[in-house]
Amino acid sequence: MSLHTERGRAALAAAMAEPDPSSLAAATRLRKHFDADLAAEALGQAVLRRKARAKFGEAADELFFTPYGLEQATRPEVADWRARRLVAAGTTRVVDLGCGIGADSMACLDVGLEVVAVELDQTTAEHARANLPGATVLHGDAVELAPGLLAGAGPATCVFIDPARRTGAGRTWRVDQFTPPWDFVLDLLAGRHSTVGKLGPGVPREILPQGVCCDFVSHAGDVVEASLWRLPGSPTGHRAVLLPGEHVIASTGEVLPVGPAGAWLHEPDGAVIRARALDAIDPRMRLLDPETAYLTSDEAITSPFLTSFRIIDEMDAGEKTLRAWVRAHDIGTLEIKKRGVDLDPAELRRRLKPKGRGAATLVIGRTPGGARAWHVERV
Repeated sequence: MSLHTERGRAALAAAMAEPDPSSLAAATRLRKHFDADLAAEALGQAVLRRKARAKFGEAADELFFTPYGLEQATRPEVADWRARRLVAAGTTRVVDLGCGIGADSMACLDVGLEVVAVELDQTTAEHARANLPGATVLHGDAVELAPGLLAGAGPATCVFIDPARRTGAGRTWRVDQFTPPWDFVLDLLAGRHSTVGKLGPGVPREILPQGVCCDFVSHAGDVVEASLWRLPGSPTGHRAVLLPGEHVIASTGEVLPVGPAGAWLHEPDGAVIRARALDAIDPRMRLLDPETAYLTSDEAITSPFLTSFRIIDEMDAGEKTLRAWVRAHDIGTLEIKKRGVDLDPAELRRRLKPKGRGAATLVIGRTPGGARAWHVERV
C-alpha cells in the first residue's frame, strides 16, 4: 500500500512520532494499527527522513525519499544555485529527465520555473509527484519521452539531466551503465536545446565533452558534483565553483613553479584541483611537487580557494624521525594530513604512539627530493 493514500499518510504520521522508527518496539506498535507491509514502509520512510535532515534540514520531514534517491539528491543550496543560474540565462521551463525524488526540480519551482519531470522508477516517481506540487511528473523512460516533451520547445526551455550512476552492484563510473545512457546525455549537450547535466565529482575528465562549461562544485568544503552547462552566453572549459558565496575560478594556462617550502603551506579546495585551476589562485604561490596539489608561499595569502597553514617546522618524513619528534614535543593529540604519499594517517598515528599533553598537525607530502613532513598551525 502506498504512503500517498489516506491510510498511508496516517501510518507515516505514526512512524514519524516514534522516538526510534528503526526499533523493534516501533514496528510492534505500528503493526497493532496497520498491516505489516504498510507499517514497514512507513517506518522505513521515517528513518530516511531523519537521515535526510543532514541534507534538507527540517524540510526533510515533509518530503518522500528512497535510499538511492536521497543519496543522489542535490543539496538544496546547490540546487538553488543552479536554478538561479537558469533564470539568469532566460530559462522559463525545465524538462528534468530523470528527476529522482525531485531535489533539483524543487529548486526550479521555488524560483518560478515551469517544471516537467520524468522518472523511470515507479515508486520514486510517486514520491517525486508528492514532493513537487505544481510540477508535471511523468513515470516513464526519459529517452522515449524526451522527443515529445521537447517538440516545438523554444530557447526558454532547458533540459536538466542527472543520470543514475548505480547498478545492482553499487555505484558505477562505467558510462555504459548510466541511466539514461551517456550517449543520450552527449546528444542532448550537442543538440539544439539548452542543456545542463549533473555528474559525480569524480567523473573521469577524459569523458567530458568539448564545447561546454564543466563546473566542479564544492559546497561547504565538500566537492559534490561536476555540472555540465550549455546555455546561451555560458563559457566553455573547466571551472571550480565554491558555495556558499559562489566563488568561481578557472585556469589561466600558466604553469606554476616548483620550489621549497616557504613560511606558509596551502591546501586547495578539491574543486580547484579537479578543475586544474591552481595557477589562478595567487601568483605568489608555488608547488611543493609538480604532481601534488600542495602549495607554498613566503607570505600569508587569504583566499576562499585555500585552507592555509603556517609552517612551524620541517623535517624528514621517515617514521623514526617523526616518532622522535612526537616524543620530544610531548604530543598526545596528532592530526596527520597527507597528499601524494602512500601511507594511512590513522595507522601512522598509531605507530607514532602520541601519549603526551600537547596537540599538533603534521602535513606529509611529496617533494622532488623525497617525502617531507611539516609541523603546521592551521590559520
